Amino acid sequence: MQDIGNAIDFEFRGRRVVRDRPMVMAIVNRTPDSFYDQGATFDEEPARDAVRTAVEGGADIIDIGGITASPGDEVDTDEEIARVLPTVEWTREHYPDVLISVDTWRHEVSDAVCQAGADIINDAWGAADEKIIDVAAEHRAGYICTHANRNPRATPVRSDYDDVVNTVIDEIVRLAELAESKGVPRSGIIIDGTGYGKNTTDHLELVRRVPEMVATGWPVLMALSNKTFVRESLDLSAEQREELLTGTLAATAIAARSGAAVFRAHQALQTRRTLEMVACINGTRQPMLPEEWIS
Repeated sequence: MQDIGNAIDFEFRGRRVVRDRPMVMAIVNRTPDSFYDQGATFDEEPARDAVRTAVEGGADIIDIGGITASPGDEVDTDEEIARVLPTVEWTREHYPDVLISVDTWRHEVSDAVCQAGADIINDAWGAADEKIIDVAAEHRAGYICTHANRNPRATPVRSDYDDVVNTVIDEIVRLAELAESKGVPRSGIIIDGTGYGKNTTDHLELVRRVPEMVATGWPVLMALSNKTFVRESLDLSAEQREELLTGTLAATAIAARSGAAVFRAHQALQTRRTLEMVACINGTRQPMLPEEWIS
């Protein structure tokens, strides 16, 4: 990411993308067992409706996933492709200007969706399949580097971190440098400042210390939406959606104020508005209306 004036500047598959605020990555789960939506967008038509809603809400990126991160029934490569590929193809056809990301750790899935027009590979499992980086390089796609302390979909276990932020930074910077060395365009590499294998205290520390991640020089993604750390911080249940959104947007505002560049979110419109407001406060974005009133 480069700082051009007050703009956030990326390039994915040869397409330059400039924003005066952090980017919104809207989540569309093609899974029957998502922790958040419980399979609401597992079928193709509801998934398309979710894409429409996200784009209308101002999402910059649609992040399509075919396997939940939690342990569960086996989903093989063919099934994962069958879940995500139709949504990628439909989104590419109907929304040619929106960026498409696919949440996968498999290089075969990455190759299939990039051939169908996906722009970004969102690898939430720290290159568990190292060939995934080669696929990103081949297609000159964006690549998201994430710290994960377990194999894909394994039972969650928290590591005993001496310093969770330093551990995360070391790993995601290593992956970013590896991706660049393999030919992934630097302007399309993003580091994820969250990842699996952390408890609530860890996640709060990660949000608090976003400036240290930003200082690496790599653009930072934060995946905060309706996460367990929000529920536990506020003593909420998963069903208390409005309260969870309030907590999520508070964390979003703090991370954006600190310089994070991309936010993965379930609610695109509310996230975009929050990021626009923070950008106005940060001075990277002009208010939409002239200064007509003195208060």
